[in-house]
Amino acid sequence: MENRVVITGMGVVSPVGNNLTDFWNSLVEGKCGIDFIKGYEEYELPVSVAGQIKDFNPEECGLDRNDVRRNDPYCQFALAAANEAMKDSGLKSGEHIAPERLGVYIGAGIGGLQTFFNESEKLIKEGVRRVSPLFVPMMIGNIAAGNVAIKYNAQGVCLPVVTACATGTHAIGEAFRAIKHGYADAIIAGGAEASVHPLAIGGFANSKALSRSNDPKTASIPFNLNRSGFVMGEGAGVLVLESLESAQKRGAKIYAEVVGYGNSCDAHHVTAPSPDGIPASRAIKQSLDEAGFDAEKDVLYINAHGTSTPLNDKTETAAIKLALGEEAARKAMISSTKSMTGHMLGATGAVELIATTLTVHHGIVTPTIGLDTPDPECDLDYTPNVARKADVTVAISNSLGFGGHNGCVAVRKWNG
Repeated sequence: MENRVVITGMGVVSPVGNNLTDFWNSLVEGKCGIDFIKGYEEYELPVSVAGQIKDFNPEECGLDRNDVRRNDPYCQFALAAANEAMKDSGLKSGEHIAPERLGVYIGAGIGGLQTFFNESEKLIKEGVRRVSPLFVPMMIGNIAAGNVAIKYNAQGVCLPVVTACATGTHAIGEAFRAIKHGYADAIIAGGAEASVHPLAIGGFANSKALSRSNDPKTASIPFNLNRSGFVMGEGAGVLVLESLESAQKRGAKIYAEVVGYGNSCDAHHVTAPSPDGIPASRAIKQSLDEAGFDAEKDVLYINAHGTSTPLNDKTETAAIKLALGEEAARKAMISSTKSMTGHMLGATGAVELIATTLTVHHGIVTPTIGLDTPDPECDLDYTPNVARKADVTVAISNSLGFGGHNGCVAVRKWNG
């Protein structure tokens, strides 16, 4: 017997808001969270802008002093987002669910980069004895999942995912499958990242992946003819996925039903997408097929990966057309959250699925801002600049990561 899976809680830390309400309102208003990089003025950075977290107060997000002292910023963001998601859900281990039936799937594309850099500096300048005993548990990419599991007594499946920019999407997709097939009753799932740091900026910029724009408003412009690269972002997104039976038994509110998941690999290049878009289209089609998508009856929204790089946006456009067919692709409403947040790397898939879920829940499609000069090769409906009301019945969130990782999760409007 397969279980139906629903979303009962969500939490977010993002460049446009450190809670669900502020995040959603910013997206609907088309607010840009990208600004000039702060905190690294002593470096001659090759880029000027990023989507940094602003006004993050750990104590307001459920973290105490030890949580801050003992955790890299990426893990702090994950703990904060999980705190909001669990409060939003109302799910309590040992009360509503057996601890061994509650899991955690939270990944990071890079992990504790800032800790890695700081402790490396100590090693070089002061010697090995000055390296912190907390270095390894603060740096490793699984520790966000581990710490969230400890905090919420989640003794079930715990599987951090690392698939670069597709991390959050794959974590949620795999969590969906685990609940659907009976390996857990609920899973705290998502992704986190805190890599707006000179080391990562240098690496991405020198590989010619980042926008060199000096204007925060025109740096991340997905599907625009003048796009020139992505803008780094940071933060976390966490969702509580739960079997429908468990959610209904405790009278939980339901945002949407998770109904499909697709996963494929380009097997083409370490950073560039397969130019024909075929492997990415498979992930999209798998997700929609499992969702029971009907192009004649359903109203479809697509939260695009939409990075603002020359290759990604036209390749993703081709993939959408291949997956849906030309006619259905032109009917779909599409937008890129990255036009407002920048690219949050391992967190981006989870944060964007939250945006996707809220789109279905509220019936509002958020815009792709900065889209004033459409690329002729990107000729679909990308919801330029202004949000619109729409009774969306099915929505998908795409993620395409370095290494060729493709992921797509589908949600359906909840009418229960």
